[in-house]
Amino acid sequence: VQLQASGGGLVQAGDSLRLSCTDSRRATSNNAMGWFRQAPGKEREFVSTISWNGGMTSYADSVKGRFTISRDRAKNTVYLQMNSLKPEDTAVYYCAAGRSSVASSDRSQYRYWGQGTLVTVSS
Repeated sequence: VQLQASGGGLVQAGDSLRLSCTDSRRATSNNAMGWFRQAPGKEREFVSTISWNGGMTSYADSVKGRFTISRDRAKNTVYLQMNSLKPEDTAVYYCAAGRSSVASSDRSQYRYWGQGTLVTVSS
């Protein structure tokens, strides 16, 4: 498994971004996938997760209603659409592949991690 996250950047509050995470080795189509983020000086926290077939999704309360996770199994890619961005969303965003097909907010349930993509939201 080799996860490559992309799509981060510098935006203003209220703007949108779409993050992508592609598994170049095409080994995660049956795994749950997740997005986590880590702000400076803080621990890595759960953002969103999606089950292997997209049938189940979950979000952190802080992003619910603003972020949407989806996946294209044929492209081995998971997306995180982020709308109405806030300065507090500023962080390095990491995608991760789960140990199973079940979506989870628990970091310990993720085996493989991408390198992260930086999202900076200015006020």
